[in-house]
This record gives sequence, C-alpha cells and structure tokens, in this order.
Amino acid sequence: MGMEAPICTVRNDSVLYRILYLNIFRNYSIVENNSILNTVKRYSNSFSFTGFEANALPYDYTASIECLETPLKPLHGGGIILNPELNMGLKGWQAFGDAKIEQRELAGNKFVAVHARNHPTDSISQKLYLQQETLYSFSAWIQVSEGNEAVAAVFKTGTGFKHGGAVVAESKCWSMLKGGFTSDATGPAELYFESKNTSIEIWVDSISLQPFTTEEWASHQDQSIKKVRKAKVRIQAIDKQGNPLSNATITIQQNKPGFPIGCAINKSILKNTPYQKWFTSRFTVTTFEDEMKWYSTEVSPGHEDYTSADALLSFAKQHNIAVRGHNVLWDDPKCQPGWLYSLSPAELSSAVHKRIVSVMSRYRGQLIAWDVVNENLHFSFFESKLGDQATPNFYRLAHAVDWSVPLFLNEYNTIEDSRDWAATPAKYLQKLRQIQGLTRNAKMGIGLESHFGTPNLAYMRASLDTLGATGLPIWLTELDVLSGPNQAKYLEQILMEAYSHPKVDGIVIWAAWKPQGCYRMCLTDNNFNNLATGNVVDNLLRQWQSRAVSGLTDTRGFFEATLFHGDYEINITHPSSSAHSFVVVSTNASLQSPLTFQVSV
Repeated sequence: MGMEAPICTVRNDSVLYRILYLNIFRNYSIVENNSILNTVKRYSNSFSFTGFEANALPYDYTASIECLETPLKPLHGGGIILNPELNMGLKGWQAFGDAKIEQRELAGNKFVAVHARNHPTDSISQKLYLQQETLYSFSAWIQVSEGNEAVAAVFKTGTGFKHGGAVVAESKCWSMLKGGFTSDATGPAELYFESKNTSIEIWVDSISLQPFTTEEWASHQDQSIKKVRKAKVRIQAIDKQGNPLSNATITIQQNKPGFPIGCAINKSILKNTPYQKWFTSRFTVTTFEDEMKWYSTEVSPGHEDYTSADALLSFAKQHNIAVRGHNVLWDDPKCQPGWLYSLSPAELSSAVHKRIVSVMSRYRGQLIAWDVVNENLHFSFFESKLGDQATPNFYRLAHAVDWSVPLFLNEYNTIEDSRDWAATPAKYLQKLRQIQGLTRNAKMGIGLESHFGTPNLAYMRASLDTLGATGLPIWLTELDVLSGPNQAKYLEQILMEAYSHPKVDGIVIWAAWKPQGCYRMCLTDNNFNNLATGNVVDNLLRQWQSRAVSGLTDTRGFFEATLFHGDYEINITHPSSSAHSFVVVSTNASLQSPLTFQVSV
C-alpha cells in the first residue's frame, strides 16, 4: 500500500515488544497485566475494493454517489447487455411503450434519450434471457432532462416483474443506479426503465447486467471475509541478545471478536437468569427494544421514568456489552406518547427539545451510537407539524448534546425491498445530505433496520455498495426475518451477506425475548433452548471466531497464524526462559499484510 511502517516499542522489566504495523489499521494497543502499556496513534487510509483474485468471476463492490459530468464505464464491461455504452447506435435497444428513443452525443459521450413519454413505463428496453437461481448485478447511469426525479430499472419476466433498483436522477449530470435481483425461472425477460413524471426525458448510458451463480456469490463472501475480517499475524521469539529462538511454544486464544454482533433485549432479562446466561455467552452489543423510547420514558408530560432503561444499561455494563441508543424520536404517528397529539406546534417543539436534551444528556458517554430519528423516510409526524427542516434541526441539537458518538438515521426497506421507492439508497442519501447540510461537524451513521421477508441478496449487496460510498459507519440495526418455513435459511443468507460486506460495521438482531413472544423472530424457546434461527446464529458465531492456535517457532524464531480481528491472549514459553503472556487488542482493524511481533523471552 506504500504506507511507511511506524514502529512502536514497549518495555517492561523482562519483556521487549517491538510491534511493526505493516498496513492499514484503525486502533491498536498492547495490554500487560490488565494495564494498557501503549496505545498507538490512529491511522487511516483509503483503498479501492473492486473484486478478488479468485477462480470465480469477481464482484465489483464500487459505487458512485456523485453526479458526474460524464458517466463512468459500465461495471463488468456491461455483462450480458448488448451495446452497453451506446457506441453502436441503438443496436440491441428498442422503444418500450409509446416512447420515442434516439441516440445523442454530448462532449464525445454517446447515450440514448427517451422522450415523448405518455406513461411512467415509456422508456427504452432490451430483451434478455435469464437463468434460474442466478443472481444478477445491475447498474446504469441515468440523467433526466430537468429537475430531479426517481428513475427505476424493472425486469419483465415470465413469472412477474423484478425491480432492479432506483436512483434520484438529476439534470445536467449523470447518477449511478446500482441494484440487482435473483431470477426464479429460466426464460426470456425484458429490461426497461420507469419514472412517474412523464414530462421528463430519461437519458441512459453505461448499462450492465452481470450474472453470478450461487457458488460464485458465496465465493465473493468467502474472499471478502478473508480480506476484511481477518489478518495475518507473525510472532518472533528472540533472546535478550536479539537472537531468534526456535522451538518456542506459542499459544493464541481469542478473548473477544472484533466485529460486533448483538441482539436486542428488554426488561424481561433483568430477573431471568437462564436468559441472562444464554445472552451474555453470545453477544457483545445490544439495543433496548422499547425501554429507551419516548413513549416508555414519559408516559405523561413532565413525568420521566428511566428506571427500566437504567437497569438494562447497568446489566449491559456489568457484562461488558456495548449499547446502541434507540431511539430518541420516532416519526411514525402511531408511535408517540399519547399526550403529544394535542400539543400546538410551539408546544410540540418545546417538548421535542426537552426530550432530546433529557435522554441524550442522561446517557452521554455510556453508549456507542444513537438512533436519533426512526423511520423518517416513511413517516413525517414531526415535519408535518414543525416544518421541512425539523429533522436536520433535531440532529443539530443532538450533536450539541452528545458529539462523542455517531448519530444514525434508522430506516427500513432500504436494503430489504427494491419495490419501496420511499426508502431506496438514493432517497436515504438525499435525506442524509439534508441533515448534513445543517450539521456539518456531526458524526453520522447509516442505520438499516433490516426487517426481511424473502431476501434479495443482489439488491442488498448493491444497496450496501451505494451507501458504503459515503464512508460512514453502516449497521444492520434490527435484523429479523418474517416467520415461515425458510426463516432460518434466509437469516443465514442475510447474516453472511452483511458480515462479508466490506462496508458493514456491526449487526444487531431484533429478537428480544419476552414470555408472550418476540416481535417477528425468536432465537430460542421459552426454556432458552435454541430454535433453528438460534442455531444459525451460534453456528456463524463459531465460524467467525478463531479457534485456539498452538505451535512451535521455526528456525528463525517465527510463528505465523491467520486470525479473525479481535482481542487475543498470547502465551510464549521456551526451555531457556520463564513463560510470558500478553493481550493483543485490535478493534475492527483492517490489516492487509502480516502484523509482526518481536518478543524477547
């Protein structure tokens, strides 16, 4: 990567640790006898993640969220699309519906323009042939003749319509639409574009449709996990004179995973020992299902009660479990404290201000994130009463109260359902930019509720690609799957897709247990025996942790291992010296080359 390797040296009475940082990382420290000896300055670097060196056809994780003067080249060379850059006139393309189409050229760039549209579906089309159980990655660059409008890609098949994704296209520049779908049948299909505003022209260029088998898709996940979730570590044992020690025994034991995976809880856990044991043996992060929400903490105006939230936070701290704050405000009109509905706009504004300051100042410094506004793309309870700038103003106040952790916009269907135009990645980014326009210095985060039915993995991955182009932390915040015979299977697919994606930073499963049942998905029965969904989670947690490693150093004193990111205890023994033990703490690091320790024993 061309980054000069900084060296950190830590000494105590009998042990010298010389740590060589060879590549990109975020945080690193060594702990000896439970005290931090040294913390290394945070480094960051940017890199392109565009595919893998593998036998399978690589997947291109890149996406653009900028509106460009000229569209970029089509991903995957256009895949199976004929004439993807419109350099051969209109070959392969025809009018769809009543539209008129023509090839145009601006500044040397050729594209197709659709005009004289009378219906939303009037556009261009290309006939295709799809294969059953194949995942298709789709992208295109879109421009409209005036204003900005949502434009969607749709695939008409023999079994129905597949929605490939949508983008908010602008005039005078090109926007990238990235999406995808899984074909459930083999046979002919037709790609076309759709926009509800029939008065605009739709311009299209750099179209790509790349098929992947399920085996290729899984290989992308495996390769990505190796690249972004694991690191190679080398340990060299030397004597006090600096000579390498061969046949030193090295044992490495993982204490904690680096990637946070958790599950929601509620107050039912506080007096239920079996539930506590089951939960704390698995998860490193949690969200309170209802106990921090406004309708729980202020049932009547002016009478705040944080008893349950305080107790849950105390429980989490006791077990070293991180907590996400959820939520400060909820835009769904059905999810407000009952007394809120009768307030005037001025009274409501005062109540909201008091709510933000109260809950966020109370828990400031004790949480890892805040879901400041919930479901703002689907609902507008506060905007309808306080104006269009209500949400950005909420975030500006939230940042003033707690500037220490990321502030998330939490939304559903952004990665779950390509048919929901209200919450597409483009719509999410549009709202995010509005918030950032008023809160430029705030740490923002992307919260994706992830309430799935049947997962569309190709669309999910493409949506994460698009959102990931912001560089902001991305969490799946409320992951569950609708009940059905394939619930456990779908849960495994979604968890694999999320964990393997290079831009996802954490996952919280929405399966808080209570005697009357869970929201949509439980992981255990009432005796805390795993259901099929719980077995999926346990199997993956085991798969994503490093087993204990033991071995001998070679003739040069080296021992090498590939480990998942996390916290590790390392023990070194040699016949010529007493044993030494230390803990390596590497939080969410992105180590691309071997990390080398040189240890004097």
